[in-house]
Amino acid sequence: MRYALLIYTQEAEDPQPGTPEADQIFKEYFEYTNRITEQGINKGGEALIPTAAATTVRVRDGEVLTTDGPFAETKEQLGGFYLVECDDLDTALVAAAGIPGAKRGSIEVRPIIEFE
Repeated sequence: MRYALLIYTQEAEDPQPGTPEADQIFKEYFEYTNRITEQGINKGGEALIPTAAATTVRVRDGEVLTTDGPFAETKEQLGGFYLVECDDLDTALVAAAGIPGAKRGSIEVRPIIEFE
């Protein structure tokens, strides 16, 4: 079964790119990505640009409405994701616990609906 591992952190607390702390986190992510790739469960994933660059789209009564930024103010923001294929939820949870962002934020594990 495929799972989305959604990585949430507090953007305001994320280290600035180019700092030793950010470099260490990126290194941990590269190592994690290589590990799950070698395990054969990595099916993709991406880091996202911070929410300041986001645009939210809604359609109300046939009118398209856009708003700068995320849809809702939250304590943690979606910063990236992995798509993994695991035998079961327990295996996906182990994979999620290995994501470096789990140390500072949270990882939401969502099963993917398989349309056939």
